[in-house]
This record gives sequence, structure tokens and C-alpha cells, in this order.
Amino acid sequence: MSGEKERVFETYGRHVSSAKARFFLDVGIDFVFGRREGPFVWDMDGRHRLINCHSNGGVFNLGHRHPAVVEALESALKTLDIGNHHLVSRQKAELAEQLASLCPGDLDYVVFGVSGGEAIDTAIKIARKATGRRGVISASGGYHGHTGLALAAGDPKFRDPFLSSSSDFRQVPFNDVEALGPLLDADVAAVILETIPATLGMPIAHDDYFMNVARRCRENDSLLIIDEVQTGLGRTGRFWGIEHYNTVPDILVSAKGLGGGLYPVTATIIRRDLEAVFHDDPFIHISTAGGADIGCAVAKKVLEISSEPAFLNHVKAISEIFIKGMTGLIGKYPVLLSAFRHKGLMGGIKTTSADLGPILSKTCYDAGLLCIYAAHDPSVLQFLPSLIINADLAEEILQRLDRAFGVTCEFMGI
Repeated sequence: MSGEKERVFETYGRHVSSAKARFFLDVGIDFVFGRREGPFVWDMDGRHRLINCHSNGGVFNLGHRHPAVVEALESALKTLDIGNHHLVSRQKAELAEQLASLCPGDLDYVVFGVSGGEAIDTAIKIARKATGRRGVISASGGYHGHTGLALAAGDPKFRDPFLSSSSDFRQVPFNDVEALGPLLDADVAAVILETIPATLGMPIAHDDYFMNVARRCRENDSLLIIDEVQTGLGRTGRFWGIEHYNTVPDILVSAKGLGGGLYPVTATIIRRDLEAVFHDDPFIHISTAGGADIGCAVAKKVLEISSEPAFLNHVKAISEIFIKGMTGLIGKYPVLLSAFRHKGLMGGIKTTSADLGPILSKTCYDAGLLCIYAAHDPSVLQFLPSLIINADLAEEILQRLDRAFGVTCEFMGI
């Protein structure tokens, strides 16, 4: 490790997180982001290049520093700043109109924020005020963020160290509509689900799962919140992941990739009639930097790129390369791999043991790939490459995965 990098780790350990700095050194991942471009990131000393197959959960859908998005940000900086969160904003209005035009059904109103957790908090707040109820049902092993209500709706691993238990928040197994029935009572304001729960290991829902959940919600006068923080913006080959399931939620949440990896902006998109929760007091919910004018300019360009039919067709074409390649690798390493879960480029490589996800994260790193395992199912290696990669790079990624799988088998003696 270079002296300069060593100083970065030392300073990070003193002032940001001693535990994180120690962890990454202990496991041999002494990587500090330096140059970044497209699907690639380089270590600060320029010696180690990684192909980003984590993408920060979709933040870098368009790769790092997409030229058109950088240009949109630079142009906005010439005349704009974050604006005022109380006054009417042209930039907010135009971005909200663009989002509404890309949403199914009557998802016509947008509440802006900065982080995915904040956007989920907003969704739950709106559901509670609209229904006059408090209860929220989520999926066991799901993940919706680390802020208050989002954390409360998540899994005990992240929730219990910080929050007291509450009977308002209950969980059921994902993909099991029958388990939902007994809990849907007169106190349930909303059911909140990720289209594909990444932290749970990318389980893929049955074709009729979300339609049946939506029907149960309607019958109970509860709202359905769909968390598209990771699955939205073309990641699955459709603009919204929920489009695969012919279901229109009452509230849809978008974040991460909406800011293009350059300026954080999130959107809680709600049914037209739900906007009435703000009629008595339009200032009852505010976000100082949410929907900043600069961020809106960035997000508009992201939407323009991501919604192009050619872009979505490209995602589908690249996903076919990975489906074919992973099928071959599963056949080559049957003791190591059991399945490839995917929709578009939202993927999870299912291994045969919970020990293998963390090991594969390291062997992939050594093979030049940035991947992480699913926190709530460590037998799964998350696989989210940038959506802009070409066929040649997809084949290179498969070759590097092959190398990582081989090294893992040797290390494990299998």
C-alpha cells in the first residue's frame, strides 16, 4: 500500500469509522476510489481497476460520470443552486411532470427528497395521513433504508439496535400472499414491498404476487407502496420493475439512480387523490434540500436517457448474454452455484452456502470485479452491473466471474 493511501485509511479510521477501515484492511480490500469513468473505478494509486458490478444498488445505473449527466449538472451550476423548499419551483414542476408521464395509472403527484430512506419515510407518512391508520406491513428480510419509518419497516438486523419494537410494524414472508391475509386488519395503513428485495438475495416474485397483494390492499382500504429504489429506471429492462407484474401501486418510490451518481434526489410518487393530505396544510411536510433545483436538472437528464426504448432494449440484450453465460457457469460449478436470479440486469448469484457470498465478494475483487453479497442472505452475491456496458464487457465480466468461481472452489476445497 502506498504511503498516501495508508494515510487515507489512517485518517478515515480516526474520523469516519475505525471499524470499517480495520475491516477492509483485514479482508485485503485496501481500495480507495480514485478515477472513475463509465462502468470502471480505479484505486487512488491507479494500480487496480474494478468493473463496478455493485453500482451502489443502482446509483450508477448509467455508470460513473455519464457525460450527458455531467453536462446537465455543469449547465445547471451556471445559473442555479438548491433553490427554496417553500416556494414554487420551475425545476421541480418540470421534473415532477416528467416523472408522472413515465408512471403507470394515476401516479401524478411527486414529493421530493434527498435519500431513499427519506422517500420511504414520506411514503409511510402519506399513507398514514390518508388512511387515518398506523399499521405497516413489510417483507421479512426486506430493506427500505436507515431513517426512522423506513428503518422501522425493515429487518431486525438494522432496526433493533436503534429503535424500540412497535406493534405498528409487522412482517410477512416475501412472495407469500396468503401470509399477508391474517395481518391485513382495520389498522393497516399500507403494505410496503420492494419489487425485487436486493438485501434478501434477489428473490423473484410469482407472476401474480403483486396483483394479489394489490387486490388484498384494495379490499382492506390499505395502500400499496412499491419501493423501486433499486429496481427502477430501467434496471430490469422495463422502466419500472413493477411493470413486469401489471400492477399499479398507490405510491411508488424512486431514488439512488435518479441522481445519476452526481446529485442526490429522490421521488415519492403518489396517486392523484392522495395529494389531498396536503390540502389543509401544504407545509406539513418539507425537505430543505429535497428536489433541489440543481438536482432536478440532473434527474431530468437521467430520465431522458433511461426511458429511451433503445436504452431499455439494450438492457434486455445484455441481460441475455448474462443469462446464457451464467447458465454455463452454473453447469461448470454445480457444487458452488445453484441459481441465477434476475430480471434484466437486477441479478443475484445464488450459491450453495451462506459462507460463500462473503468469500465470492473477495475473489471477485481479486478478479477485478466490485460485487457485494446480500446482507440478509449471504449465500447470494448481488449482481448489478452498469446498464451502459456493451456486449464485449459483458463477456469479460463472465470471464472474470469464471476466474473468481474457480479460485473460490480451490480455496474451499470443493
